[in-house]
Amino acid sequence: MKAFFLHLRLELISGLRNKTLLFMSYLFPLGFAVMMGLIMSGINPLFLDTMVPAMAIFAALTGVILGMPEPLVSAREAGIFRSYHIYGVPARNIVIAPALSMSLHSLMATAIILLTVPLMFSAVRPESMLWFFAIAMVLLFNLSGLGALISVVSANSRATILWSQLVFLPSMMLSGMMFPSQMLPENMARIGRLLPGAYAMEAFNVLSMGGVGDYNPWLALAVLVAGGLLAFALALYLFSWDTHYTKRPSLLLALLALLPYVICAAMLPLSERIPMG
Repeated sequence: MKAFFLHLRLELISGLRNKTLLFMSYLFPLGFAVMMGLIMSGINPLFLDTMVPAMAIFAALTGVILGMPEPLVSAREAGIFRSYHIYGVPARNIVIAPALSMSLHSLMATAIILLTVPLMFSAVRPESMLWFFAIAMVLLFNLSGLGALISVVSANSRATILWSQLVFLPSMMLSGMMFPSQMLPENMARIGRLLPGAYAMEAFNVLSMGGVGDYNPWLALAVLVAGGLLAFALALYLFSWDTHYTKRPSLLLALLALLPYVICAAMLPLSERIPMG
């Protein structure tokens, strides 16, 4: 346990010294929140009702999904994991310590967003701060598992960009962050429910913001927890110490991490569509 906390401490320090990770964890989400406040408050004033949770989800996505996988893959390519293996560092430490480190950085960015965005743009504050941070931590657990799985299955650093963007870009458009999911066509709304951000937004809206949801928010939290546990389990199972293994991690097996989202996307009814125009 002492070795794990030492590893975690090193990850936290390196996150502050690494300019790329610092940008992804703090500068990018905070700058984006300011930009969205300036733009969306004029275009769609209703965005201010959900701006705080939406920017919290954005901070989690940029910090964990965009920021975490690439350093892990680069370390594996450089042979660092092979050195860890020689000195007896368990694989779980290599996976969990960076995930926890990046989650802590993203949680700090979320706290800054919570403090500044309502003051700058008159965005609605959460009715329950306890639920707000509880949901944020559940989301970070989920996304850090997914980020760890991306780092394990990516063949090289370039591949991490592809897999990370396959989560990040659809989440921006289809999870209800920028506009209500009821405004999406039915097929797009179903696809949106394959993404963790959609379930986080549902839980934030009901439990933290005091709004009305499309389904039981406890189910949304259960999906996030199940998805995180499954992603971490698959990441540890598929973990490889270096790039010279003849057997690459199975991408098909990694897709099992989508199972909780697929089940809910297929079974949960969609709320009434909001007519456009």
